[in-house]
Amino acid sequence: MLVGLIIRLILMLALAALQVLVLNDVHLFGYATPMLYVAFLLRFPLNTPRVGVLLWAFLMGLTVDVGSGTPGMGAAAMTLAGMLCQPLLRVMSPRDATDDIVATPHSMGRMTHFHYVAILVVVHHAVFYLLESFTFHHPIPLLISFASSALLSLVLIIVFETLRLPKA
Repeated sequence: MLVGLIIRLILMLALAALQVLVLNDVHLFGYATPMLYVAFLLRFPLNTPRVGVLLWAFLMGLTVDVGSGTPGMGAAAMTLAGMLCQPLLRVMSPRDATDDIVATPHSMGRMTHFHYVAILVVVHHAVFYLLESFTFHHPIPLLISFASSALLSLVLIIVFETLRLPKA
């Protein structure tokens, strides 16, 4: 249990550092900024207590917020995505899955896993970009930023998942 906690903490800090130090400076075409730290939510087994997932999601978002200067936006977006990840995993996992299932292409099937990741990314990015703009005065740039960032993040997370980091 302690080893799992240490691995999860190292993964959280590594993803936060990658986001803050590298990915926040990437703005493809002036709009798309990848947010790879959403992949942190994919490492939680279904049997993880919900409050634990919410606390880890909040801590991850808060860590990125502190490094990025985005007060509360990442924490709010990650907390909402963390709130949805287990019920969504329960619905999308195979019927014969055990309680310790982790969202992977192998355990869920490639397309189901893709849909699961896409839903989490879209929810996270929608909350993040709506909180960032806090207005609908310029809906086209907001929609372009949201869609391009979500697509880029989804592609990077799928690539990240193929690397198969250890389960936290």
